[in-house]
Amino acid sequence: MSGVQTPETGASRGDHRLVAGLVTPGARVLDIGCGDGALLDLLMREKQVDGRGMELSQAGVNACVARGLSVVQGDADRDLEDYPDDAFDFVILSQTLQATRAPRKVLEQLLRIGEHVIVSFPNFGVWRNRLQLLFTGSMPVTEHLPYSWYDTPNIHFCTIRDFVSLCREVDARMEKAMALNARGEPVPFTAPWWVWNLIGEQAVFLLRR
Repeated sequence: MSGVQTPETGASRGDHRLVAGLVTPGARVLDIGCGDGALLDLLMREKQVDGRGMELSQAGVNACVARGLSVVQGDADRDLEDYPDDAFDFVILSQTLQATRAPRKVLEQLLRIGEHVIVSFPNFGVWRNRLQLLFTGSMPVTEHLPYSWYDTPNIHFCTIRDFVSLCREVDARMEKAMALNARGEPVPFTAPWWVWNLIGEQAVFLLRR
């Protein structure tokens, strides 16, 4: 499953630096939906990880190989079952969960194969999306959700509150969570989930089973 790209590309994407900051140097890492390999490349250069990637698109795989990365073509909905339990220290699903066909199953597989799981996603519940739906009656098109309803790769939109509920359903422990503003920076204060759900453009979660 390919990471859903936004107008922010490569290492400039705000969540890449935040995700990298959660990863232990030298860790075994699997980046699922790794796109052009920008995040995996960042982790290998700055954290010296033992990095692997999975990417659905052939163009993405080719871009990763051109960077010298170890990436296979695969689909998060089908191919995670091939990995053994506890195969990695960190499994990353960056901006990809909403594009999977079975998000709960995918999350359960991530928690099985990784000691730690990092998930980032756009928050469909942010206030500007709510206003766009309220005043225009049409599906929001924003910087972080840049596709029209008929050509979007996102098939399961979710909010921060939705994801928290899913974590509870699969009994995942939330070790760290961050809501990000429009600049891709963490919201600089602690707040109840409903506040983050209203103001967060994106979210990053560090989980373990």
